Amino acid sequence: MPQPKTTLGLKENWRQFALLVVVNAFVGGMVGLERSIFPRFAELQFGISSAAAVLSFIIAFGLAKAITNYFTGRLANRFGRKNLLVAGWIIALPVPLLLIYAPSWNWVVFANLLLGIHQGLTWSSTVVMKIDLVGEKKRGLAMGLNEFSGYLAVGVVALLTGWIADDYGVTPYPFYLGMVLAVLGLFFTVFLIKDTSAHAQMESTTSEVKKLDNVFMQTTFLDKTLSSVSQAGLVNNMNDGMIWGLLPILLLTKDLSPKEIALVAAVYPFVWGVGQLFTGGMSDRFSKKKMIFVGMLLQSIGILGIPFSNDLSLLVFESAIVGWGTALVYPTFLSTIAGATSPLQRAESIGVFRLWRDLGYVFGALLSGIVADLFGVPQAIFLVAILTFLSAVLVQFRMPRQ
Repeated sequence: MPQPKTTLGLKENWRQFALLVVVNAFVGGMVGLERSIFPRFAELQFGISSAAAVLSFIIAFGLAKAITNYFTGRLANRFGRKNLLVAGWIIALPVPLLLIYAPSWNWVVFANLLLGIHQGLTWSSTVVMKIDLVGEKKRGLAMGLNEFSGYLAVGVVALLTGWIADDYGVTPYPFYLGMVLAVLGLFFTVFLIKDTSAHAQMESTTSEVKKLDNVFMQTTFLDKTLSSVSQAGLVNNMNDGMIWGLLPILLLTKDLSPKEIALVAAVYPFVWGVGQLFTGGMSDRFSKKKMIFVGMLLQSIGILGIPFSNDLSLLVFESAIVGWGTALVYPTFLSTIAGATSPLQRAESIGVFRLWRDLGYVFGALLSGIVADLFGVPQAIFLVAILTFLSAVLVQFRMPRQ
């Protein structure tokens, strides 16, 4: 039986692309399980109220995801994108059960370690597969759609779990959503998704981008474009980790109800997700450097205002500002990396970028947790806002115009 012809382009591969968008929504939903309820879950189930202790689950998640991102990028060509995607969903299956039946906090940390490995394998694979399918054109749009589906799902599931927890308790009902998502993700991947390695190989025959001598060193330090994107990605996820762990703690001190906390926590990833429907395509037409600079700047402004605000509508607005800033940078990071590397090295370079980006969760959780315990949650948030502003300045002065 003859094999179907390999072609590049969003229009030519829309069916597979659409399926990958759905799968990435399931991936994002798995992270949304914990977004709005975890500080309450930690205190009610395990008696943990220390910010540093609560953030330990984010450290486990971020470290596992970062390392897995790197190896997913390196192994994508050897084992195939689909096989790594399947492995990621298999690893996700026990996570909701571990959270429901955890007898101690160490089990929760272990569940987040598995969740990080799952995210590294699945999200990295869907990113690379979509870029493979579209070829050189509309990479930004492709990444916008990918990140839209993932982070919209983060926001929707964060809102749902907050509502469920408010009506039925923090466990087990919110985590039943995770069981459904994991089963659907595995089913779609095994039976509907096709590998895209051949698309990357085909694009490599016409690409004029030179190969990097050392993918890790040039993506991390030496190449001004790649390294600028990598540091901005690290700082972006550093403030995301802070918002994930400390924002619900701060909002509890403002006498907000669980549903109001869920609303503020969900608006940020919701705007982030929906915004990428527009910002992904924008990065194909406008200056990538300017989009990253403005996005990081908006994040710093939104984060800085949160500790000063007590009004729910103002908190929602500031959460939306942070979400829009993140929407500007997220698909732009990935399309910039893809455009600056050879198709045969793209998966590895994206893996290195995502290694540093998701180590931001680790640095952010450690830094903000320690500062919060020593000086207070508002001071930790101020520090993260300042570091985000400095990252924007670094992009402005180091990154060449793209």
